[in-house]
Amino acid sequence: MSSPSLFDPIRLGAIHAPNRILMAPLTRGRGTQQHVPTPMMIDYYAQRASAGLIITEATGISQEGLGWPFAPGIWTDEMVEAWKPVTDAVHGKGGRIMIQLWHMGRIVHPDFLNGAPPVSASATTAPDMAHTYEGKKPYAEARPLEVSEIPRLLEDYAHATRNAMRAGFDGVQIHAANGYLIDEFLRDSSNLRTDEYGGSPENRVRLLREVTQVVVGEAGADRTAVRLSPNGETQGVIDSNPASVFGVAAQALDALGIAFLELREPGPGGTFGATDQPRQSPLIRQHFKGPLVLNSDYDKARAQADLDSGLADAIAFGRPFIANPDLPERLSLDAPLADSPMATWYSQGPEGYIDYPALAKTDA
Repeated sequence: MSSPSLFDPIRLGAIHAPNRILMAPLTRGRGTQQHVPTPMMIDYYAQRASAGLIITEATGISQEGLGWPFAPGIWTDEMVEAWKPVTDAVHGKGGRIMIQLWHMGRIVHPDFLNGAPPVSASATTAPDMAHTYEGKKPYAEARPLEVSEIPRLLEDYAHATRNAMRAGFDGVQIHAANGYLIDEFLRDSSNLRTDEYGGSPENRVRLLREVTQVVVGEAGADRTAVRLSPNGETQGVIDSNPASVFGVAAQALDALGIAFLELREPGPGGTFGATDQPRQSPLIRQHFKGPLVLNSDYDKARAQADLDSGLADAIAFGRPFIANPDLPERLSLDAPLADSPMATWYSQGPEGYIDYPALAKTDA
């Protein structure tokens, strides 16, 4: 039996994707300063509806969890109403769209919290500088999340999930990667706790498991996904023995029967987060039996090779989707891919956002 191609359909829980080219989450900063989605976002996502599945930009579950200028949220009715035309437009083009739920943990600058410190697994400080509405500022030391606060955090995830389903999304992906809150609990460089949420891999996986259980309870396991970044350092977060913790995480997520698991795995030559830590996908593949989606610096050939080997079931492409709204068609035709200037990745206007033409219009 031959291996699937990138252009073959795949079932991701309740979602029937017509191809295996997923659109990875991409922060773009086109919401309002109050984190409400804007009409421009309707066009942006609708233009990319040919993806097997769109995973939206990371979207805040609460004000506590959102510290990126002009990033959208999903915790108020106004946000829900602003997301509805986005999902309607994608569905109108025959597409499927899942929202990524985000709590940024210690990456939230106090400017977003009326001066209060951010929360994290432990009292640590992120490296580099935070993006704020007043420019870049040093990160502040986080305060450890109290065990007594966990139920409130879980309710924030449940509330955001209910709102996402009200807004018409086909499912939700839990952002548990890239040095944000759940990742800060998972990895030992940022989790210095000695209670039931720290220490052993089983304890460090506890918050991920509890969040996923809550989301599954609201959306259904077949409409819930998770994103992990098991290898390398991201925003100061790394693990000294990733195989020990991510094997346990994969087992926990497999037991919950989620729709798919996505891994961001940069290599030694990666453009973002290059690392010599080995990819954990072969180990995770042993423990997670559902669809496995891989991401980071893929081109068509490497993507197909990982499908051929059985390592991946689908591939999530990120930056190529910025300047190539019709990426699946371009890949199928081996057409050249346009590049996107970094200067417009996070700017607020339509330039570099909704003005990239599809292939047919390019050739006209």
